[in-house]
Amino acid sequence: MRLLPDLSRTVGTSLLLLVLLAISPAAFAQTPLLREVVLHVDTARYHLSRQVVTVENEPHLYFYYRQDDETAELLVYPSQFAPQRPLRLQRSADFQLLDSLTAVDNAFYRAKIRFRDLTATRFLRLTFTQDPNQAGGNLQTQTVNLLPVTRTTLAFRPNDTELYVGEEKVFDLTSNNPKNVRVSTDWTRGQDIDYRLSQQNGTLRLHVLPNVPGNRTLMVRPQTERPFLIENNRRLSYSLAPLRQEFTVKSSRLRFLSVDKKEITLNEASRRQGVEIILDNGRSFDLKRTYRIEDQEEQGGPLIAELVTRSYLSNDRVLCWLRVYNTHRQTDSYLYIKENDQPKYLTNFNVSPKTSITGVQVRHRGGDWTANQTVNPGETVDVRLEGESLQKARFHFEDVLVVPSDSSVRSEQAVVYRVQVPLNIDKKRLTIFNAGQPTGHVLNVREFQRPHPLDFVSVTFGEAPRPITRLNGPVLYDKSIRDVVFSFNADAIDTDAQLYGKQYLSFEIRTLNSKGELIEMRTLDNIVICPGENSIRGAFYQDKQCQVGNLSLNAHLSTRKTYDLDDWARIQITVKHATDKYSEPGFQQKLDLVLQRRVKFDIDVSFPAGLLTKQVNSDVQGVGTFNGISLATLAQFSFYNPNKINKLRPYKVGAGFVALNAFNLNPDANSARNLGIVILGSVYPTRSDAKLTFPLYLGGGYLLNGGKLFFLLGPGIGIRL
Repeated sequence: MRLLPDLSRTVGTSLLLLVLLAISPAAFAQTPLLREVVLHVDTARYHLSRQVVTVENEPHLYFYYRQDDETAELLVYPSQFAPQRPLRLQRSADFQLLDSLTAVDNAFYRAKIRFRDLTATRFLRLTFTQDPNQAGGNLQTQTVNLLPVTRTTLAFRPNDTELYVGEEKVFDLTSNNPKNVRVSTDWTRGQDIDYRLSQQNGTLRLHVLPNVPGNRTLMVRPQTERPFLIENNRRLSYSLAPLRQEFTVKSSRLRFLSVDKKEITLNEASRRQGVEIILDNGRSFDLKRTYRIEDQEEQGGPLIAELVTRSYLSNDRVLCWLRVYNTHRQTDSYLYIKENDQPKYLTNFNVSPKTSITGVQVRHRGGDWTANQTVNPGETVDVRLEGESLQKARFHFEDVLVVPSDSSVRSEQAVVYRVQVPLNIDKKRLTIFNAGQPTGHVLNVREFQRPHPLDFVSVTFGEAPRPITRLNGPVLYDKSIRDVVFSFNADAIDTDAQLYGKQYLSFEIRTLNSKGELIEMRTLDNIVICPGENSIRGAFYQDKQCQVGNLSLNAHLSTRKTYDLDDWARIQITVKHATDKYSEPGFQQKLDLVLQRRVKFDIDVSFPAGLLTKQVNSDVQGVGTFNGISLATLAQFSFYNPNKINKLRPYKVGAGFVALNAFNLNPDANSARNLGIVILGSVYPTRSDAKLTFPLYLGGGYLLNGGKLFFLLGPGIGIRL
């Protein structure tokens, strides 16, 4: 479709001559390089001899475009076609040469180019060159200025036509080429409704700010980046048709202004020097002026802060100084920016005191909160910090890991952290930091001090060492006890899964005789057993208090050593944890060692009575002869019950002398008195508390008067003192 009507040949020839003269000042001296240039864009053709407008006293070949990267065909007709001196198009950053200039029918040249960002490109031109027609001549050059023009439409169809004085409102505009509409960050001034245009994500936006209430008309006069032609394509214009819209403007309502800092600390610096903040532009702000900030809309509210405006910023915000005088929480109310006691704007931010910690509490797994700030290596504990303005603080615990927890608490007065102390921690104090600064509070690292079952303590008293936890009840030992020695397996205290730390033990020692009477009592306190080197904390346990080597009982007995104790003496040892060293009950184990004997040898004098004696090869016939009270002196053996302590069996075996009828005062009994050597077995009553007993004797022997063997059987009389 042709956009311009054809002119007469005479007018066209004259216009072409004028164009060539304007393009090349050297035309007065030489023939122009080009006769015609045709630009084929879309379905239209633009001729250098016809589509020309003057811009700043220079002719430009104009053409319409719809896309920024429009592709065009270029036809170039030289004044004189010389195949030996081809025409060339110089490269430019404003377009891409898709097809080089190619001669067609020895009459003209054809090329294809693609423009780059036609809307933003300025000073667009095509430069052609040709080699000189003779050696030593000058390179011939001719430049064709191009003027891209486009048709831009702009429409404004608001859904809401209600505005408030002093309150900015933003509307979207519709355009076929939003990039070609000129935008600005500056507002218009002095109108009933001020406005400005902006562009965001390819969308045109109209910002309006009413100044006067009532029915007001907004008149928007938009400008374009690329012009369009008017008056029969002979004059350029950058002004689009004005946009006219009626609005109903109501009295102002308070507008909320956002501040870049939501947390302000109330301290001496913020009270006297102030804090630098960036606030939304309220439009009616005056620079270098002080505004009052209160927490209520009515007059007479408490002064929260003062706002001093300093300068406008390019992003439609205001740089201010803020001096705070009282605390405020966003959840309590809004803050009102007032001018002469009249509220102008709303804002909100927190004003809180300086963060301070008044107390630290620690809760161990399964325990309650305690003020004891001691933690153990490898332990996971909850730490609660109490104080003021804690919610905005950034706490950090030195060399420990903070474990995320669903039960974490965070408020202005208290925060709770779950922290894990590394097993290999090498510090005694862990500082608590706030924003990289020490708070003055620490966690004290102390080695685990928990009672471990006493299976790491072994004892030996003549046999191989055995753990004392396996020696339950009295231990009967039938040999001499040279010493009682305790040994300690330090490697059995700490494991990879459980740490117990130093074990503080006490030994209570009592030695008793066979009757249960106390011989000696000793107490050994503060016996410290430190975990061995296999413990991950082994290097941190070692000190001078740790027990080195075994513990000998005889080294602490002074009255009687273990090897001097009588039969059936008892050594009672109680091993237990020191109660003052642990926060939980410890373990206790008793060792009752009894010096057992199986046989007892003694000399016994008894009074057999009513003995029935029978002599071997005697002339007296019958069962035997009864004797009166006799006297027997025997060396005899008593036998202990192996299952009881110091309990004899009810029988004895002995050998000695017996005087038959020793206490028979009858004169006729002299002939019956006799002395014999005997072996007797006696059976005693099982009652151990009887003072007077009647044992039964059975045995035999040899009569010294008569020289005969005999047997005897009968009771006796025993008296226990």
